[in-house]
Amino acid sequence: MPLPEEQVPQLVPLAVIDAAQIVTLLDAAFGADRHQRTAYKVRVGTEWLPEYSVAVTDGSHLLGTAQGWPVAVIDEAGERSPLIMVGPVAVIPEMQGTGIGKQMTHAICDALDLHGESGVMIGDPEYYERFFGFRSGPASGWSLPGPVEARRVLLRPAPGTRWPARGQLGPDPLHNKGGLPN
Repeated sequence: MPLPEEQVPQLVPLAVIDAAQIVTLLDAAFGADRHQRTAYKVRVGTEWLPEYSVAVTDGSHLLGTAQGWPVAVIDEAGERSPLIMVGPVAVIPEMQGTGIGKQMTHAICDALDLHGESGVMIGDPEYYERFFGFRSGPASGWSLPGPVEARRVLLRPAPGTRWPARGQLGPDPLHNKGGLPN
């Protein structure tokens, strides 16, 4: 017997989800100390971008969220190259491994493609290269504001873009709001 329509997981804009529910989900998926992670430091002071942020709900429960953030790599000459940082991709623990994270990441990658944007993330190269076109290597010479294995800094370049071999990845100065991310 199929699930009632209101219980079928559906992709929705993250903007329709209450902020407290997002925080609760992120804490459950990554722990309350998640703000200490390098990925959070890369985007500190920015706000997630609605056009690159999604959620999955079953109509009454939040099952997952994925966010896109304005970041930039500043090369050695001081030139700014903007990117969208993808993540965190978070799914409630009891639903992990069901394809929700993959569904949300595909939605964000589709939005990147639609807008001609390049994406960056910190993640498992074997997974994100295989399914989403992120590549380990092109961003391995970038510095980040915290520890990270160079192979886990993944770039998904938009067609026709070029990226510096060296640079500092951090919040995009043109989008910095001074606040803390979720």
